[in-house]
Amino acid sequence: MSESGFLSEDELTAFGFASCGENVLIDRSARFYGASRISIGSNVRIDAYSVISAGVQGITIGHHVHIGVFVFLTGAARIELHDFAGLSGRVSLYSSNDDYHGEGLTGPTVPDELRKVTSAPIVIGRHAVVGAGSVILPGVTLHEGACVGALSLIRKDVPAFTIVATQREQVAVATRKKDFLELESKV
Repeated sequence: MSESGFLSEDELTAFGFASCGENVLIDRSARFYGASRISIGSNVRIDAYSVISAGVQGITIGHHVHIGVFVFLTGAARIELHDFAGLSGRVSLYSSNDDYHGEGLTGPTVPDELRKVTSAPIVIGRHAVVGAGSVILPGVTLHEGACVGALSLIRKDVPAFTIVATQREQVAVATRKKDFLELESKV
């Protein structure tokens, strides 16, 4: 048992992840489902109370990724977090979503044949950042360097190096500078 609040190397190994790099810090309160379908790169930190539930297509977490407190990753389709991506506290990524138009029943306790579920991969690109409390829905790609403002609902792709925020519609608020790309080689 690690005294720092993070899982020890032996505890990480016991989870049975598909792969797990070096210098991985996972708070012991984090929960993992489908660990054999989760790949974790090196220099990754997953903070307290996060829930990572890999569906049939799995979850890949790149290198130098930070996953903040109370983050939730779930769904049947693939979820990819590329190198240097960051998810702030209470971010949720759903690669599957029930249809609420009334053409099927909703919820995981209902047989699949009675539900109408949309599943599509989510890709969080290199250096992409998602602000606190934001929700990313199935099929979204945040391209390299994209940023999402806090409390945003993202239903469509965000172009590279674009900063967006949502109230009712997704709005580009600025273009992100690329200076940090030069700093990457110093890590």
